[in-house]
Amino acid sequence: MPDSPLDLPDSQPAQLDWDAQGQPLSRLFGDVYFSKQNGLAETRHVFLANNDLPARFSALGDDEQLAIGETGFGSGLNFLCAWQLFEQQAPAGARLHFVSVEKYPLDYADLQRALALWPELAPFAQELLSQYIAVHPGFQRLTFAGGRVILTLLIGDALQMLPQLDARIDAWFLDGFAPAKNPQMWTAKLFAELARLSAPGTSIGTFTSTGYVRRRLNDAGFKMQRVPGLGHKWEVLKGQFVGSATCAGKPWFARPALRQRERRALVIGAGMAGCATAASLATRGWQVTLLERHAAIAEEASGNPQGVLYLKLSAHGTALSRLIVSGFGYTRRLLERLQIGRDWDNCGVLQLALDAKEAQRQTQLAAAFPDDLLVKLDQASAEAKAGIQLPAGGLFYPQAGWVHPPALCRLLAEQPNIRLQLHQEALELRRDGQTWQAWNGTRLLASAAVVVLAGAAEIKRFPCSAELPLKRIRGQISRIPATTQSAALRSVVCASGYIAPARLGEHCLGASFDFKSDDLALNSADHADNLGLLEEISNDLAERLHSARLDPAQLEGRAAFRCTSPDYLPIVGPLADRPAFLEAYAVLTKDARQVPDTPCPWLDGLYINSGHGSRGLITAPLSGELIAAWLDAEPLPVPRDVAEACHPNRFALRLLIRGQ
Repeated sequence: MPDSPLDLPDSQPAQLDWDAQGQPLSRLFGDVYFSKQNGLAETRHVFLANNDLPARFSALGDDEQLAIGETGFGSGLNFLCAWQLFEQQAPAGARLHFVSVEKYPLDYADLQRALALWPELAPFAQELLSQYIAVHPGFQRLTFAGGRVILTLLIGDALQMLPQLDARIDAWFLDGFAPAKNPQMWTAKLFAELARLSAPGTSIGTFTSTGYVRRRLNDAGFKMQRVPGLGHKWEVLKGQFVGSATCAGKPWFARPALRQRERRALVIGAGMAGCATAASLATRGWQVTLLERHAAIAEEASGNPQGVLYLKLSAHGTALSRLIVSGFGYTRRLLERLQIGRDWDNCGVLQLALDAKEAQRQTQLAAAFPDDLLVKLDQASAEAKAGIQLPAGGLFYPQAGWVHPPALCRLLAEQPNIRLQLHQEALELRRDGQTWQAWNGTRLLASAAVVVLAGAAEIKRFPCSAELPLKRIRGQISRIPATTQSAALRSVVCASGYIAPARLGEHCLGASFDFKSDDLALNSADHADNLGLLEEISNDLAERLHSARLDPAQLEGRAAFRCTSPDYLPIVGPLADRPAFLEAYAVLTKDARQVPDTPCPWLDGLYINSGHGSRGLITAPLSGELIAAWLDAEPLPVPRDVAEACHPNRFALRLLIRGQ
């Protein structure tokens, strides 16, 4: 299961012109974004009515969902109209998933200007604009209405992004610029992807009535018909998928069969991964018990005073790099709900290029990613951003910054559907019929049909997860008292370590890496090493902090264990019975190309969210969404191959393929 690189998503910012009536037009395609006569009425007729959404929303039950797929997000008008109708018709416990592809996303100002044309959608438009942050190429998940409405934007070319989507779509909005203006989208290849993501009965609506579009959709398995249009549009198309549902791929990565069960879950571990998982389930109506062995949440690796939103990316589309870009966007949008200056700060992050190899890597990254994600700065520009003298220039991430991780954990965990139980250490898991039980000696702590193990490397105490190759890395940060002169620091600066602008009168400096130590007592050697990191970052800042006068033996700080995997990807997803897995797929030892028609022997209801290493702020919250998507048969929030690269089964699979 190598982390195979793919091409980075092909995406460019939209280039708009505005007509005399203030309506947007695409400069590239020479086409309108919506009908000049009545865009709202057209959307409601072509997409809402022709997909029978008023009745289908009304028919949803509590805990039921409907997934809409769209081939051109544009100004978001179709999404907002669908959301408005959902609010009007659907019961309170139902959920709406909206998945939309967009190669040419509007920037914030253009989106705001376009949506101002529709005053009746203003409450929904404002919510969209409030979440329209860090929308970078790849999969981007936005949540609204307390998690009741979920928008997954696939930023990139439709023919590149849709093959990466794992979802079952109930209704399609086949939108985009007109076939005559954008023929490369209206292809048999695209329609085959729509069919792959459909089930018998999936509906579809589109504004065009072009004959070759209708014929190609029919060939793909849709039964299309021309129906009356609206205004100057005489006819449009609507239809249903009448083909066969596409079978899942490899059984060891297939979704476990959904069983009838109460929506109760037990999450073990209340760090970032556990709080995020509990939150994602709770917003979907699950009743969650969150077990924590300490006296408070975020007492271990998630308890540092300042963590950094640090994006270590690849110029190639590796699974880890794509996960980081998607996770950064998701976390960055969550942070808008916290208090800036105390709980987080979007001050930017500067990664110095201290040698030629790092400078070359940064040049490749700057060419591969958009400027609103990262920009390469020379030394003078980097010093202007950071506010201090630096030994070199580097990469600047303008939307990143520092976070107080306990504040984010509290935001996630403090929800009505989450019951937090402190001082409760689960030492054993037992299976009782359809229920998992967590025990501490002779004491039953909690039970539920679903258990998510989120206790970092401590999950190796359970036999079901003992073979997962998680390793602990001791890290120590130093807390440096701020000075009047150190207030000049305006951004996080990273080299081998990092230092952040002051929070509550202190700078956070670190962090050490120790693969061998099991001792969490603070030691002066690591404090001394951290002070060395400070000098590497900036002699100027070291002087401003009077670091030469600081006694490492007297410094305050914090030590904790990070938990990571051998391939540096987190371990997220359902767990299988390992001995049964190795037996079921033993044929792979002789021929790795085989795909046996043998269902995976899942441990029903048992999941894991762990191994986030030093990237937990970025990868753990989105991984909570991934767990919820596995459990509730939702569209996955990351590309299918990224979910597979994070899957617990990857390790047993590698053993088989290597003949071990």
